[in-house]
Amino acid sequence: MADCDGYFRHWRITKTWQEINAKLQQWYRVSEGREATPSAGCIDSQSTKIASQLASPEEVGIDGGKLFNGRKRHILVDTLGLLMMVVVTAANLNDRKGAVMVLEKLNQIRDRFPRLSTIWVDRGYNGKAFIMAILHTFYWCLQVVVPPAGQKGFVVQQKRWVIERTFDWFSRFRRLNRQYELLPETSEAFFYVGMIQILLKRLA
Repeated sequence: MADCDGYFRHWRITKTWQEINAKLQQWYRVSEGREATPSAGCIDSQSTKIASQLASPEEVGIDGGKLFNGRKRHILVDTLGLLMMVVVTAANLNDRKGAVMVLEKLNQIRDRFPRLSTIWVDRGYNGKAFIMAILHTFYWCLQVVVPPAGQKGFVVQQKRWVIERTFDWFSRFRRLNRQYELLPETSEAFFYVGMIQILLKRLA
C-alpha cells in the first residue's frame, strides 16, 4: 500500500496522470473518427460536500446556493465530454475565478490543444468585460449558451449537455462523489484517474 501511495503521489506531482489522460483522450477521439485534439470545449463547476475533516479552513467554503460546506470542482471537457482540465477549490469560490484558474493551467500545456478556439459556458460566466478579458489574455472565445425563452425547470441545453453527462460519470466513482482528500491537488489527480478508467474501458 505504501508503494501505491508513493507512486500515486509521485505521478500527481509530475502530472503523469494528466499526461496519461491526454494521450488516451487523443487515441479515443481518433478511434471515433475525430481529430486527435478538440477545437471546442465546455467549462462548468459543481459543488460537493467534503467528507474529510482534515482539510484546512482555507481549502473549504460555504456554497451560497446549496448552503453546505465543501469544495467545488471546475472542469473543462471536449465536445465528447472527455476531461481536459480540472481545478478543485473551496466551494465559495466564484465560478469566473475558477474558470480563470482552469484556463491558466490549460495555457501552460497549450501545445496539447492547438485547435482549441471556442469554449461553451452558461450564464454564470456571462459579462462582456469578463469574456473580452479571457479573449485578450488567452485568445480563447467564450460563448454563452442561453436557454430558450420561457424555459421552465430543467432542460438539456445544446452544446452544454456533454459536461453535465461528465459530472454524472464522475458521480459513479465513490472517491469523486464526495471530497475525501486532504489536498485539492489529490482530488484533481483522482479525476484524471477516473477518466483514465473510463477511456481504457472504451478503448478495450
